[in-house]
Amino acid sequence: MEYVGKCLCEGGDSGDPWSGVDATRLALAAKEQAERTVPGIQNMRSYLASQVRDVSHREVLGPLRDGQGASGVVVRRGVVLASWGDPQRTEMAFSATKSVLSLVAGLAFDDGLLRLDEPVCRSVDLPQFGDAHAQKITWRHLLDQSSQWEGELWSKPTWADAQSNREGTESAGGPPGAGWAYNDVRVNLTALALTVLLRRPLPEALRERIMEPIGASSGWSWHGYADSTVEIDSGRIPVVSGGAHWGGGLWINALDLARIGQLCLRNGQWGGRRLLSAGWIEEMWRPCPVKPNYGLSWWLNDHRTVWPKAPSTGRCARGNGGGHLLWVDPARDLVVSSRWGTEAESLLAEVSATIEPTSPA
Repeated sequence: MEYVGKCLCEGGDSGDPWSGVDATRLALAAKEQAERTVPGIQNMRSYLASQVRDVSHREVLGPLRDGQGASGVVVRRGVVLASWGDPQRTEMAFSATKSVLSLVAGLAFDDGLLRLDEPVCRSVDLPQFGDAHAQKITWRHLLDQSSQWEGELWSKPTWADAQSNREGTESAGGPPGAGWAYNDVRVNLTALALTVLLRRPLPEALRERIMEPIGASSGWSWHGYADSTVEIDSGRIPVVSGGAHWGGGLWINALDLARIGQLCLRNGQWGGRRLLSAGWIEEMWRPCPVKPNYGLSWWLNDHRTVWPKAPSTGRCARGNGGGHLLWVDPARDLVVSSRWGTEAESLLAEVSATIEPTSPA
């Protein structure tokens, strides 16, 4: 409870954060979530081996960090209303990393370097975008996972990622934009393309333009694989991964993840300073034509197909089946950050029920 009342942004947001909140029920929801730890995370190598369903190419290429139990915070109007576990403990973020990758893409978008519906090959020179199919892939296709790119990157072929087939929404052999698949090789291609576009390591851009301005701790880091580098200006630059399917990805604590959520909730503004354009936040949360509950690497609950028991007004970054979750609900001025917790949908339903929406839900 030591974090309750902590203001994440200087000066806080206007309005009483406790207005319309059932404090007793909220505290109970936090207490229950503290007891819902994902099992087996104390040995991350064996845990990851049990989670990955690939029949081949299962080798871990990036670093791993053992988990230490459930933690998280509930934030309303910029103020922590509830916490559990140790919200300052750094944990792997798994596929919640993808949503942070989208924020870095937003920096390039705001700088005029990235045009969403322009082919990637026009702004970066990479052999992966050299054939006729790949030349039609736009930045939007990369970020909303509809590129349908086929190839190999960092020794991992796209076909090896078993999670690609779980939705049944890919148009095999079809053009970019015609199908959707959740594929970590393609997300890693997005990270590679952004690194070449920005001509610098993505963690540097994230730290300078977002993490330091929002007051994040120094405990976060972002990792790639042992061989994931690219030559730029006669030097080798590391390329991070967009998840932890084969290790690596973003490592971050619950409070810092909540700060990222608060930045998105405030349409890219932090303490009177604009860090991302409102236009980019709008694009991130625009439904993909072939996958309406997915935006630019963010999940959208508009039709309650992501979390049926949670409000339709929520958007989220999630990893490891919801074991890592960043939930942003503008209707309730609410951010929920949960790490290594089970029953994410129950958490969202319970917390949301304790807070009256301030705009139509």
